[in-house]
Amino acid sequence: MKTDPFIKNTSRFVLILIALCILLAVLYLMVRTILFIVMDYHWYEKGLAVLLLFAETFIVFHGVGYFLELYHLLIHQKTFVRSEISHPSLDTYPPVAIVVSSYNEPLKVVEDTIISFYNLSYPNKHIYFLDDTRYDLPGQNTEAMESYRQSIDDMCRRIGVNLFRRKWRGAKAGMINDFLEFTEGHYQEGFEFYNYGEQKPEEKERYIVVFDADQNPLPVFLESLVFAMEADSNLAFIQTPQYYTNFESNRIAKAAGLQQAVFYEYICEGKSLKDAMFCCGTNVIFRRKALLDVGGFDETSVTEDFATSLKFHLKGWRSAYMNKVLAFGMGPEDLGGYFKQQFRWALGTVGLFRQILAFCFHHPRQMTLVKWWEYFLSSTHYFIGLVYLILMVCPILYLFFDVPSYFAYPEIYILFFIPYFVLTITIFFWTLRQRQYSFKELIQGQLLMAITFPVYIKAAILGLFGFKGKFGITPKEGGVSLPLQALWPQLSLAAMTFSAVIWGINRLVYEREPIWALIVNIFWCLYHFLILFSVFYFNTPEKE
Repeated sequence: MKTDPFIKNTSRFVLILIALCILLAVLYLMVRTILFIVMDYHWYEKGLAVLLLFAETFIVFHGVGYFLELYHLLIHQKTFVRSEISHPSLDTYPPVAIVVSSYNEPLKVVEDTIISFYNLSYPNKHIYFLDDTRYDLPGQNTEAMESYRQSIDDMCRRIGVNLFRRKWRGAKAGMINDFLEFTEGHYQEGFEFYNYGEQKPEEKERYIVVFDADQNPLPVFLESLVFAMEADSNLAFIQTPQYYTNFESNRIAKAAGLQQAVFYEYICEGKSLKDAMFCCGTNVIFRRKALLDVGGFDETSVTEDFATSLKFHLKGWRSAYMNKVLAFGMGPEDLGGYFKQQFRWALGTVGLFRQILAFCFHHPRQMTLVKWWEYFLSSTHYFIGLVYLILMVCPILYLFFDVPSYFAYPEIYILFFIPYFVLTITIFFWTLRQRQYSFKELIQGQLLMAITFPVYIKAAILGLFGFKGKFGITPKEGGVSLPLQALWPQLSLAAMTFSAVIWGINRLVYEREPIWALIVNIFWCLYHFLILFSVFYFNTPEKE
């Protein structure tokens, strides 16, 4: 099929812009590094310059990573328009295990999920409910917990779903690993299995599909995934995107979904093309043979999905991403729930960063350079909290104390950074516009991520020091505003940025010089104040 000349010319133009963005980014970083080395500053300015250089390097590093994903996608597909995915008919239907692991989830949420499994059009499916709820914790309401357990039993019996329990360990990763052990015929103390299903598999399930307790798949979820797995025996898993059903009714869920959209669109597609896609924990199909080959899910991290992906790739298994929404779930509905979710993701991801460095140092040839690059990008993403803090504090310090003094000479900044910044933002929003996302929607997602900076900082520090944390579910019922004292980092910094704007305007009126340095830093303080002030909007979680 011939490529439309307009699409072909547009692709070439965008490729040139992407190359120009990367060139400007590298050039700006080179200039900033040279100035840092050669300029004579006070020791405290040197310290601040190191932090600022780290922040700018981080932004350039991840910006280049994003543009490379766009480059690979454009080279392979010639367009940014999302390709349609067919649902092929299969000649045979290998057995598939549908599993959902639940830790004290609301019964209504769980029941809706299990019922949706029965609507799957794939005939050779076997549904398992893995009840990972702790019924033996001290201080529990024994009567209430026993009632919950009995309700789970009654639900599984009534619907016809196989029920598995075990002696608790290792949260979700441990539960799925124990389930795999059980299906392999390795029985351990504490295993409980109730065969409420309508039929037993004639052979061990070839594939394991994992869902979170709130994820409801569409009827056609399995056909395309099984077809792709059957076509490539070296595929360990295929990931599909998440979409929140409360996207349109709750501002936190909507912004969280839009934030994830940036990841689930071009980034995941680019990673998949380079065989570097990692698992996101739900809406994913695994090859049983691959899971057994790597010893099951990694139980050392609260982001067991990301850690297990590394195990697959280190052992030579491949991964893929299918960009089609095939399941719907529920997003966090208030800042407390969102912060809890993001802390868990950030803690586990940064914690794995240390392992990735160690693996790369000791076994550099075990993965390709491209895959190492992708894992470094993913495992350092949550340092963004520290980057936000540095970028917000530096203009404040200059307006109040003239530190760092090199801000007084913004010519180089304007010459090299402004073109990169403008071109980068333009390409970012234009490319996502090709996927039907509006400017306003994308801004919402970026604002929510920005005000989460204290959570990311805390998680990054704990992750670097090896703190593993505990697995916790994201609340799914209702929304509650956080007390203002819980938002003191955002509100304190907002007050400082606003004060710096007022002080900077006074300096501009009475001192006048250096005029451009004052204008640039006033602009950034005002920009950051507006971002931080949005915390009030997100802390009002009622439905829109």
